[in-house]
Amino acid sequence: MSYANYFKEHREQHLNELKEWLSIPSISALSAHKEDVVRAAEWLANRMRQAGLEHVEVHQTDGHPIVTGDYLHAPGKPTILIYGHYDVQPVDPLNLWTTPPFEPEVRDNKLFARGATDDKGQLYLHVLAVEALLQQEKELPVNIKFCVEGEEEVASASLPPFLESHRDKLACDAIVISDTSLLEPGKPAISTGLRGLCSLEVTVHTANTDLHSGTYGGGVPNALHAIVELLASLHDKEGRVTVDGFYDGVPELSDMMREEFKKQGFSDDKLREELQLSALYGEKGYSFVERVGARPTLELNGVYGGFQGEGTKTVIPKEATAKITCRLVGEQDPQAVLDHIIKHLKEHVQPGAKLTITEGEKARAFNMDPSNHMLQVAADAYEAVYGTRALFTKDGGSIPIVETFSRVLESPVVMMGFGLPNENLHAPNEHFNLENFDKGLLTLVEFLKRV
Repeated sequence: MSYANYFKEHREQHLNELKEWLSIPSISALSAHKEDVVRAAEWLANRMRQAGLEHVEVHQTDGHPIVTGDYLHAPGKPTILIYGHYDVQPVDPLNLWTTPPFEPEVRDNKLFARGATDDKGQLYLHVLAVEALLQQEKELPVNIKFCVEGEEEVASASLPPFLESHRDKLACDAIVISDTSLLEPGKPAISTGLRGLCSLEVTVHTANTDLHSGTYGGGVPNALHAIVELLASLHDKEGRVTVDGFYDGVPELSDMMREEFKKQGFSDDKLREELQLSALYGEKGYSFVERVGARPTLELNGVYGGFQGEGTKTVIPKEATAKITCRLVGEQDPQAVLDHIIKHLKEHVQPGAKLTITEGEKARAFNMDPSNHMLQVAADAYEAVYGTRALFTKDGGSIPIVETFSRVLESPVVMMGFGLPNENLHAPNEHFNLENFDKGLLTLVEFLKRV
């Protein structure tokens, strides 16, 4: 039986199984769902055993469990490690969901549920692909290992030490991850770069209490004025970050890389119209896809202070706060970037104001050479199924654990995503287009056979 017929024959069963898994509210960020996270890990472990995988274990950690398994019966053949995560994002605001987030439903050939595309749906493709190969061939063309975590949505605290302590157990020739998207329907992509990340929170303090703006206005520092001026100093009028040392380690865009970006055929004007903007904004001299894929950023995620209720309150606030995140590229060091920003903030704060600064998360950027053999095989596998060879892209987002996998296991990472950019991951009405569920299964089988 062809693999297309095999998956067609088993499609209803596979979707019902996935729905069962999606119905488990494995929200890693909420302690109330700790038992649900464990239940989702055990569900996956049982399904992996049913698929024919061996040595399946649920490893307890200081956080949520890590599930591993393998099938190592192809001596002399490459070993592929599959990574994914079974935890999901919180569902708020619940009222914006058309159907309940943990009651999966298919509408318009799309499967709606929290975790449908991020990442249960995509991860499950790998379990089904391995099962299909074992059912059809009675063997695998490669050696397979799985390492699946339950903390990706909360920064993967338990996974790096697990990788370090299980380095030999997880040794492989390539790591395959399906947690990214196609460029658009029918247009597959393999990400060769993910931006790193660092964050901080800064609070400006002035007087020891809020003050009446009539009695004190114009004579004492205002925390809101001070923070607005301070934050404005972080960029110039052309969108470039003004912090000394911020761009250390940022590579210049080569002509070849710019040509790869052009191949995506992305329209800045179309995006502007879709977002109902009069103009896009960003660092001068770069297109939108270049700005979000290959350039670093410093963004304000929240700025607040003073009176925010209805009406007017004539007050001079004593403090104001801003939350800042940076996306990093190339060899930018997250700690060095934070140090540069903190130095800039301290040097530019208004007289009479003082700062409290709290550092947040830190992650390095990830980069892969697209000429790597494993990535080329993956691009060929996409072409065999989709009829279009995958383009090599760089994504603006951050998946910090990808860089950790590559560094600790010293293996190339192949980002074979089957989602779509508009599938509402992290938002209400998350869904997975089932066309890519079907084609993803065939693509993964094709990849493993070609490797």
